[in-house]
Amino acid sequence: MEPGKRLDADKIFDLLPVKETTYIPYELEDPVACLRVRPRRSIMPYPYGPSEETNDPYAVFQTLGLKLATNLDIRVPSCLSYQGNQYYRSYVAYSQMARPGSAGPRLGMAVAGGLAAPPPPPIQTVRTLFPETWIWDLVEVGESGSADVPLTVPDTITTWETEVFCLAPSGFGLAPLVELTVFQPFFLELTLPYSVIRGEHFELKATVFNYLSKCIMVSVTPALSSDYTLTPVRDVQDSSCLCANGRKTFSWTMAPSVLGVLNVSVSAAAVQSHAECGNGVVNVPERGRVDTVTRSLLVKAEGTEKSHTYNWLLCPTGEALTEEVEVQLPQNVVDGSARISLSVLGDILGRALNNLDGLLQMPYGCGEQNMALLSPNIYILEYLRNTKQLTPAILDKATKFLTSGYQRQLNYKNADGAYSTFGQGLGNTWLTAFVLRSFGKAQSFIYVDPATMEQSKTWLERQQGKHGCFRTLGKLLNNRMKGGVTDEVTLTAYITASMLELNMSVSDPVVDHSLSCLKNSTSDMSNTYATALLAYTFTLAGDMETRAQLLQHLDTISFQEGGLLHWSQSSSETSPSLEVEISSYVLLASLSASSRSTSDLGYASRIVRWLVRQQNAYGGFSSTQDTVVALQALALYSTRVFSRGGASTVTVRSPSGERCLFHVNQNNKLLYQERALQDTEGKYSVEVKGSACASVQVVLHYNVPTPTRSTTLSIQVTPEVACNIKSLRPRVTLKLQFRYHGKELTTNMIVVDLKMLSGFSPDPDSLGRLRGSSQVDRVDIKDDHVLMYLTELTSLFPFHITLDIIQELPVQNLKPAVVRIYDYYQPSDQAETEYVFPCK
Repeated sequence: MEPGKRLDADKIFDLLPVKETTYIPYELEDPVACLRVRPRRSIMPYPYGPSEETNDPYAVFQTLGLKLATNLDIRVPSCLSYQGNQYYRSYVAYSQMARPGSAGPRLGMAVAGGLAAPPPPPIQTVRTLFPETWIWDLVEVGESGSADVPLTVPDTITTWETEVFCLAPSGFGLAPLVELTVFQPFFLELTLPYSVIRGEHFELKATVFNYLSKCIMVSVTPALSSDYTLTPVRDVQDSSCLCANGRKTFSWTMAPSVLGVLNVSVSAAAVQSHAECGNGVVNVPERGRVDTVTRSLLVKAEGTEKSHTYNWLLCPTGEALTEEVEVQLPQNVVDGSARISLSVLGDILGRALNNLDGLLQMPYGCGEQNMALLSPNIYILEYLRNTKQLTPAILDKATKFLTSGYQRQLNYKNADGAYSTFGQGLGNTWLTAFVLRSFGKAQSFIYVDPATMEQSKTWLERQQGKHGCFRTLGKLLNNRMKGGVTDEVTLTAYITASMLELNMSVSDPVVDHSLSCLKNSTSDMSNTYATALLAYTFTLAGDMETRAQLLQHLDTISFQEGGLLHWSQSSSETSPSLEVEISSYVLLASLSASSRSTSDLGYASRIVRWLVRQQNAYGGFSSTQDTVVALQALALYSTRVFSRGGASTVTVRSPSGERCLFHVNQNNKLLYQERALQDTEGKYSVEVKGSACASVQVVLHYNVPTPTRSTTLSIQVTPEVACNIKSLRPRVTLKLQFRYHGKELTTNMIVVDLKMLSGFSPDPDSLGRLRGSSQVDRVDIKDDHVLMYLTELTSLFPFHITLDIIQELPVQNLKPAVVRIYDYYQPSDQAETEYVFPCK
């Protein structure tokens, strides 16, 4: 956890309505009772101070602030009555010494006895795992109250802070903070940047630490590799004396020569030597005499990365099916950056299943984006469960994603039950309906608090107007959904469909009222998105007459080419994200009716084949909502046409004659089969023979020089630094200006993706000022990128941001870094530019 968000006892107790227990007020105390003593009975000795006997039941409850009503004798008398006089106990100051308790066993003590064991043999440590967070897990503890969890510590030489808390029906438990130190007698640390761009070189530093009590002779050796060259800096020797509690740094200039992830390994060894170190003879440690550290370095190509996917869903029914594609690279491709791969699956949802945590290579920093990560898991799990393909391994993986996504989504919940984009401000009706429908479906796989569901449902119902439509609070996720109908109609159709998916009856007053509102709006079909959504909503409601009218209109405005079928919001303007979403709603409407004909499935298959061609390399689509709705529709289609029989052979031939063969059957239909290809240009042919469907994808990645032309968005970056002032950690101030030039008054949510110059990192104080700014909704750090979320840009004036970055590691021959700005829900609306380090 972050230091400021760590659980401790004070925070837990501050949540309680009563934070401390005190004595009950004296006004509520019972009258003092005196014990009558007969004359011949001695009343001495009488104790002058409290004793254990005074801790009677009354005193115990009094200490806890509880008033006890009973007719039992629960209080030891505090006075004696003798011959009409009352003798009270004398309360004097006292101190009570703690009793010496029994000493328990101390952790880590060994039992002495026997002969000393022989010294352990020398060992070699190879360290490759260096996570920032080690354990984040749930462990079930049985009735014994304890559980043993075997773990292997990561390779970082550090101190881990462990926090443990537990939940039970009887309460909440919080363990004290415990530290675990991972240590070696002497060890090596490597210092290198996260990534560099080809052509850059930097100083690779290996620092050796000696925490032994004697001096040692250390030899440091980097592993040789054809992927990079290493040149020693300042003629530093590879061996050196290193005395107790000392450190020594060895340096090389590293110049990578290939692209991709490189493994950099350096070994430090304590070697035999007859030389003297300081005033003593060199000592060789008994254990840990060789420490090898391997770290990864990402070497990127210059410019901006682009990708292109080619998808086919081929279902042979006797004769072989063949497809051909001409793969071409742009003329300005960056040399050596192109790579191409081929993947084959027996299920159109297999690719998404393989990338449950990464369907979109986009940030997930707001409430709607988190739901877009969670929801596809539900639809895929439903499909696998309905077709009896759900295995324990898949269920375990998917439910972990669902659980973490559910818990994360609660951060965006307001106190009134609504959900907001960034967990603050007014609730968003569209987002709240999205969360409600997803949580409702997730209930069959994970625990979802019913009270949370009911609170959100009640909040949504309160947003319904007298005419039945729902009021719009918050922005529509994508402003291009707007058209000839009001936002309320689109929103009401979405909320009504969500309620019907939750199995609410059409006779429910809220649903019935909203359907009446929608029925009055069906005469206006100028908005294709709204028409498709209405068709799906009335299908769920069972209103087949209205559904038929809407689908008939949609069929007349569809785009049909090569046996494929899809829809667009406007014939004059294309939006890939909306085209996928609209077509997916038509597919849902076609498949959700209680009765379906063979022609209905044939019609649906034409939409499915078009949708499959729009998928990205990870099984998602271009943005969040289109990915959610499309995978819901594809999952429903896959359920409707599922068959347990059949097998096929997929043959792919490359331009150079390379032949790749894949087999798809019922035992491996969900298996992701991938192969790297050699030819990045030329004609590929795909042939499928057999009786089972095969999903085939070819993905081409390459880099091009960063484009400078702007469309609806533009960006300018001005780096400022005092080049005349020499500093070990130069600071660069980046002044960014963004503009919107589109037809709408405002954009959707804008994301700014700013890559660091190699060796640089954002200044924490500057990040803090950005996070505290009312102009920026959220700031995230991901690897060597800073991601900033803006609610919108307007066409009226530019938007300005300032960010300081600091050079942590010197890198020579610095290449430009890319800044990209894009509309989250219309990623094709984007702009890119570069900035450089201005000092020579």
